[in-house]
Amino acid sequence: MSLVDISGSIVMGDKAYGTQKIRDYITGRGATYAIPPKANALAPWECDWWQYKERHLVECFFNKLKQFRRVATRYDKSFEHFKSFTFLASIMILLK
Repeated sequence: MSLVDISGSIVMGDKAYGTQKIRDYITGRGATYAIPPKANALAPWECDWWQYKERHLVECFFNKLKQFRRVATRYDKSFEHFKSFTFLASIMILLK
């Protein structure tokens, strides 16, 4: 059972997520992937490097989000409070 519908989307991941099982799971759900092959892959696959570079934006945003101590240390124990502060921190980052 899949909790998130990924059909029609592009899943981006680093080289560690390039196993055949994960790539089959992604394509089996109707999505594509931008995962580069490892340097020692026996049968390397094509990777859309322009799509893969977009992953950098997400990584940088999470790095900025972790600058807020409450988010980085998971200070709020309830999911609702944690999610609310994560939204608030995201808004503060985007307004800068």
